[in-house]
Amino acid sequence: MIWAKEETLPRDEIEKIQLAKLKETVSYIYEKVAPYQKKMDEAGIKPSDIQTLSDLGKLPFTYKADFRDNYPDGLFAVDKKEMVRYHASSGTTGKPTLVGYTRKDLDVWLNNVARIACMGGATPDDVAQISFGYGTFTGALGLHGGLEQLGATVIPMSSGNTNKQIMFLQDMGVTLLVATPSYALHLGEELRSRGIDPSKDLNVHIGLFGGEGMTEPMRDEMHKVWGPQFVCTQNYGMSELCGPGVSGECTELCGMHINEDWFIPEIIDPDTGEVLPPGELGELVVTCLGKEALPLIRYRTGDLTRLMYEPCKCGRTTCRMENLSGRADDMLVIRGVNVFPGQIEEVLLKIAEIGPHYEIVVERKNRLDVMTITVELIDDRLLDSYTKLSELEKRIKSGLKSQLGLATNIELVAPHTLQRFEGKARRVTDLRKDGL
Repeated sequence: MIWAKEETLPRDEIEKIQLAKLKETVSYIYEKVAPYQKKMDEAGIKPSDIQTLSDLGKLPFTYKADFRDNYPDGLFAVDKKEMVRYHASSGTTGKPTLVGYTRKDLDVWLNNVARIACMGGATPDDVAQISFGYGTFTGALGLHGGLEQLGATVIPMSSGNTNKQIMFLQDMGVTLLVATPSYALHLGEELRSRGIDPSKDLNVHIGLFGGEGMTEPMRDEMHKVWGPQFVCTQNYGMSELCGPGVSGECTELCGMHINEDWFIPEIIDPDTGEVLPPGELGELVVTCLGKEALPLIRYRTGDLTRLMYEPCKCGRTTCRMENLSGRADDMLVIRGVNVFPGQIEEVLLKIAEIGPHYEIVVERKNRLDVMTITVELIDDRLLDSYTKLSELEKRIKSGLKSQLGLATNIELVAPHTLQRFEGKARRVTDLRKDGL
């Protein structure tokens, strides 16, 4: 099912819509948002200089630091009386990123989320259990409103309370699960530990996942836990841009379709800021079109991906972004080698004897970087065999050396030893500041 005709327009019509909205957005933000007017003046750019889509590259970037520097509402373009909703990031480092919506913004947002849900296979007949944490986080209320817009029945479960999660999955005939991939795996493991086979004993056949990336091996792991009938897709968004609703995978699973009539994507070299051609890997930059409360131009997301413009088998013609390769600011530099947690996860999830949960600790010992990866065994009986443990450890190290180009320490632990996360998984601890 395709939600909106804009998802199937020819490329020239999409670009015509984008250019018209871009001109309006640049004029609007220049007039209404003083910090951005200052940026444009310093760059020597006026709204009238934007005549083609390629002129977008003349405009200055917007950074997360701009939100902190203008906290709480210095980037808003409307008075408080026009706002109908505020959301915010978690604020784990300093002040939270505050975002807001007018009535029109909210309507556009939830319609875009409805599109994403349709891409992932959702229909008005679904019963959706939302296992994201509610509050100022955009994910829960965004998917909640988008699924209701679609006509689905929504259970606002929130995160945690696994016993109640399982009770509702069984008693309410839930067909669709909204969660982080890591929590969905945890929930599936818990079901199976209680003798419940999700593929036979439950009706859940769709997963709409966000909040953290999902690699292909992790998707394979999801099918092992939830069953082959489980269609699991991931969607992309962030508070600054609107929340979920920027892009999402369709059931063809060949990249995340961007809602291009509301967002213009670019890929840049994260070091130089140079715009890269389609197909090149770099940092995703997004311009939001038509937002009233918080218009954003050329926002640097920090996420690494590439863009694909070929039409999809699903019938949509919108640009697709490849599943994220990592974040520019999550990259670990270890002994001169650039390492992303997703690369490590890809190797680990291909090894049958270990589970999907892992922790990465980076330390500095004797002035050298040391990375230790702790992983869970599937079967704790392996702990009784030194020979088998040693062979498995060598195999993991070899796979990681081939993928990363550097040696790692591996620690194998018993099943269910590592912490489970109800929200976004926190898998990396960097202790190098504490040691020489």
